[in-house]
Amino acid sequence: MASTMRSQRKIWAVVAVLAVLGLLAPHTNAFVILLITRALVLAILAMSLDILLGFTGLASLGQAAYLGVGAYLTAILGTKFQFGLGWSFLPVILLGILAGGATAALFGLVAVRAAGVYFLMITLALGQCVWGLAYRWNSMTGGDNGINLPGRPALAIDLADDVTYFYVVFVLFVASLLLLHVLVKSPFGRSLEGIRERELRMRILGYNTWLHKYLAFIIAGAFGGLAGVLWAHANGHVSPEDVVLTTSVDALLMVVLGGAGTLVGGALGAGVVVFLREYLSTLVPWWQYILGGVYVLTILYLPGGLMSISARSLLRAATSALGRAKNIDVH
Repeated sequence: MASTMRSQRKIWAVVAVLAVLGLLAPHTNAFVILLITRALVLAILAMSLDILLGFTGLASLGQAAYLGVGAYLTAILGTKFQFGLGWSFLPVILLGILAGGATAALFGLVAVRAAGVYFLMITLALGQCVWGLAYRWNSMTGGDNGINLPGRPALAIDLADDVTYFYVVFVLFVASLLLLHVLVKSPFGRSLEGIRERELRMRILGYNTWLHKYLAFIIAGAFGGLAGVLWAHANGHVSPEDVVLTTSVDALLMVVLGGAGTLVGGALGAGVVVFLREYLSTLVPWWQYILGGVYVLTILYLPGGLMSISARSLLRAATSALGRAKNIDVH
């Protein structure tokens, strides 16, 4: 009963934060709106990685590949084939999701057969293959120069307006959060958690653990592709810099910083990283060291991420109350 009430309080807290964000963000300046939009896009990417890291126990360094697939698909369709403008914005989103999922389905045939550090290295290698393709295929990707998008599409509303586009990204972020929440609370999601805790036991119970991990890998790739489509329109430019190893590392750190296995933690980590990076870079030239220090301190003193702060506070309060009760019994 108590756990149910805590879960409900967390849900209402998330709803309240999202409501405040949706109401207040449009009243800030254009730069802050752009930062929030980028943070929401990266939050989708972080949540997609959390399906692997937090719920399945698979640490991946290749999530930037799916963001790159979705982003380059959007840019290529919008510039070389004049597709992605007008009514076709929604089809491009669907194509980005399918492209990300299809790429993950191909990569997963190799990666999911490994575990631990071997899985990490294989996903790293596969991600670098996508980066190499983006960097070398000049005729299609523009090489090191990348691709400039002609502008955001005009749906039933004008997406060229930053506030309007923020709301589009905000709605897709909320939809992604809800879908992934339903997924992790489903029997399939519970099976993933069982694989994370004790894969051998799940095999003994008759679960096809390889298939479960493979499907989780595809789902993570599909949401990564969605993030790529939104990222391309948010920046107006796609280049190999979007697919570099640093992007995958950032996504991994966002999940760890916020709290793996929480979904919301990945979104929180994305917001903290984006705003710290942009704010600190205006103050000091060595801002990377400060951000790195935040990561180290979080791992050392908050291994459960920022989302564990409330839980740790409750645990300390309960321990203190128990200690007082024992003292009362003694006296």
